[in-house]
Amino acid sequence: MDSDLKALFDSWPYDPDDCVRVITMADGREVMQVRLPLGVEQYELDGRPDGCRPHGAESELDHHLARLEEARKTGAEPGFRLGPDQCVDLFNEGVLYYYRYLHMFQFKDWPRTVRDTARNLKLFDFVHSYAAREEDRQYLEQWRPYVLRINAVASAMIATGENDHHRALAIVHAAAEAIEALSEIDEDTFRFERHRSVEALHELAGEIEKSKPPTELERLENQLLEAVTAERYERAAELRDRIRSLRQPEKRV
Repeated sequence: MDSDLKALFDSWPYDPDDCVRVITMADGREVMQVRLPLGVEQYELDGRPDGCRPHGAESELDHHLARLEEARKTGAEPGFRLGPDQCVDLFNEGVLYYYRYLHMFQFKDWPRTVRDTARNLKLFDFVHSYAAREEDRQYLEQWRPYVLRINAVASAMIATGENDHHRALAIVHAAAEAIEALSEIDEDTFRFERHRSVEALHELAGEIEKSKPPTELERLENQLLEAVTAERYERAAELRDRIRSLRQPEKRV
């Protein structure tokens, strides 16, 4: 095999606005490729992004979660701890998922973005609960606001795609409240991400509000205004009656 990759790079010129693609491999599986200024990265769409299976498990996280489950079965959970080296392996693996969902977000693959951000939030919770060292327990928390935001945005995009703007707004507001309620951490990254994430979610909520389809009442009110402006008074009277009937509370039997 020719080790010179120039032909590959020339066939896919770098464009920062269009640098992610999903292709089908010879074995039928789909992978995501990312064109960088000086190379190409490739990610598995499912499982661990690099395709590795540490300890025969899908991921380091799955391996250690299985260890925890065994400890629970034998009553050894109180002594279960993650050592420094194990935490480093989990942190490094989390970065792989971060890069994948970052590109998935750009590619607007909302379900996989939700999946991978939820997976990393699970990692945060696991390490925070079981790392032996306090510094390891707190290390990932500085990025929790950011991951919560990306998870909420992707979830809201799924809801709006299903024309469920009410659910999308509920997701965004709940995430903003959860971020605001996070315990304070003496880290500049945490403070910056919390402030930026809350602002971004409030901005998204405003955009969702504007994009909501009008309710039946709002649609009739707009038609009434048009009818009055055009001096179509019979039509206006009909619309007023329909609006009044919608506003009238249902009679109790």
